[in-house]
Amino acid sequence: MIMRRRLLAALAGTSLTLALAACGGSDDKSAAGGGEALRKVQVALDWTPNTNHTGLYVAQAKGFFKAHGLDVEIVQPGDADPAALVAADRIPFAISAQEALTQARAEKAPLVSIAAILQHNTSGFASPKDRNLTRPAQYAGRTYGGWGGAIEEPLLKTLVKADGGDATKVKVVNVGEADFLTATKKGIDFQWIFYGWDGVNAELKGAPLNIQYVKDYDKALDFYTPILITNEKRIAGDPALVKEFTAAVSEGYTFAAKNPSESADLLLKAAPDLDAELVRKSQEWLSPKYQDDAARWGEQKAAVWTGFTAWLYDQKVLGTQVDATKAYTNDFLPPA
Repeated sequence: MIMRRRLLAALAGTSLTLALAACGGSDDKSAAGGGEALRKVQVALDWTPNTNHTGLYVAQAKGFFKAHGLDVEIVQPGDADPAALVAADRIPFAISAQEALTQARAEKAPLVSIAAILQHNTSGFASPKDRNLTRPAQYAGRTYGGWGGAIEEPLLKTLVKADGGDATKVKVVNVGEADFLTATKKGIDFQWIFYGWDGVNAELKGAPLNIQYVKDYDKALDFYTPILITNEKRIAGDPALVKEFTAAVSEGYTFAAKNPSESADLLLKAAPDLDAELVRKSQEWLSPKYQDDAARWGEQKAAVWTGFTAWLYDQKVLGTQVDATKAYTNDFLPPA
């Protein structure tokens, strides 16, 4: 969950203020072997490298980008908000999330999702097993460790209410960027996490947990997170680039879905400072979820976009209506 925090805080607090650092133009050319020209392109991660990003590293290592005429640099966001950079067309692609993109479009940012990296929402409210929290109604009287995101309390209240509990009796404490293991050792009973990283990490550290996935309590909460984004200007003025980039990324994630062990090794080779055991266990858990029950990797459904956007508006996370049909496109995905 920490991997999401800086991005959402930037969107909520700065209304897409740019802080560009060392982002070269995406239209530069470089000579490749055999005299062929590869187009230099950057894609920004939403946080430090992790198994949400494996398909990008696979596409890079296996030559899928090169096969589509691209020389792709995968960059970490640093102090710059990657969604803001994409919105301003200073960088063509980035990793984001449906809630962040929808909030940005409510502020007139021209962002568009071009692929769902995971087909279903793998986030949920997790607690150490010794807290004995096995359903949301039991959160009443317990302490939730949050980070001040606009979506957190509405999610929490939706789950507790759906399970017949009293959400007003949940104590909410801001823990900043404290991770699940740190927070729950300091009086916090539960946090909102992504099981594929924080949950797997907790289990590996000998801290088994219970988790209630948000998608299991309200259909609208099975939203896409993370997603691959670009902007309306790129789509209108440079559709060939969007198509080739999306095709290569699709090949990367399709490979990672079928080959978790090799893909984990490729991620570790690109990011050797990561915990190797965590990466391998996370990849094993996450790989089947890239495509899951979709006809092809990256497919996005209208019902998911319209349902979650309506939920955000109903919960007053959005102050204005957003046309969800313009927030995403499947047009650049390869055929199933």
